[in-house]
Amino acid sequence: MIANARMYSVSPEAAGLWRTLLCTVIEHTGLDIQLLEHTEPDPVNELWQRPDQAAVFMCGLPFSLSQPRPKLIAAPVPSPPEFRGLPQYWSDMVVRKDSALETIEDTFGGRIALTVPDSQSGCLAALYYLMTVAKRFPLYREVIAPQVTPLRVMSAVIEGEADVAPVDSYAFCLLQKYRWDLTSQVRSIARTPRTPIPPLVASRDGLESLQAAFLGADRIAALAPLMAGLMLERFVRPDPDSYDALRSNFATATRYWHDHRLAAQSHPAFASTEAPFAT
Repeated sequence: MIANARMYSVSPEAAGLWRTLLCTVIEHTGLDIQLLEHTEPDPVNELWQRPDQAAVFMCGLPFSLSQPRPKLIAAPVPSPPEFRGLPQYWSDMVVRKDSALETIEDTFGGRIALTVPDSQSGCLAALYYLMTVAKRFPLYREVIAPQVTPLRVMSAVIEGEADVAPVDSYAFCLLQKYRWDLTSQVRSIARTPRTPIPPLVASRDGLESLQAAFLGADRIAALAPLMAGLMLERFVRPDPDSYDALRSNFATATRYWHDHRLAAQSHPAFASTEAPFAT
């Protein structure tokens, strides 16, 4: 069985903390679970197709669409006050700090960077949100090539490849802590609606001791500095039904953006998929 926290290993410091946290939690269970190194350029969705998952972060959108669904182990509750002590998050729509853009409407006609078509925070959250503010089409001049990670999508804005991009709010907090050199160059002009945060999942039942260890992590003294370093309050038992809204949002956005044009030009990696992009 394997464990992996690639989704939120947004810097070497965060990755090291996640490795140590996962190892410590696993040690409390006595289970034979190994950390798996799985980094770019290997596609992250390869992790979610493995039959030996024990504690692997999975984006909520593919979780909601999976048949059968993986088993939910735990969900993180970030510690910053804006998370309200809940296992929820959103996407910050970021622009360059020195740009003249002040509202999401100001970005229309420019270029938007997204991560990958099956990402909740890096794609669907923005598309669902943009439905509520769209008044003309296409909204953007271009959807640029997939940026894969929150770090890369933010870097695309900093480097001028895109005018705006959605960034996972928990990843953004970690990046603000460990990559202030980059986050200091952007600012958020809008937030998408809150949705359930990506959970840790397993590919089989029978891991009750692992789940219990995560749910009690905030009471394990050795984990306190790791939890603080990762800006975590605790882990909770996820509500599987809460992810159904993501599947519903995906269907709604798919219908909407197939009837409208998000951008005059979309990178083929987006335009050729069944994700919500007009052809």
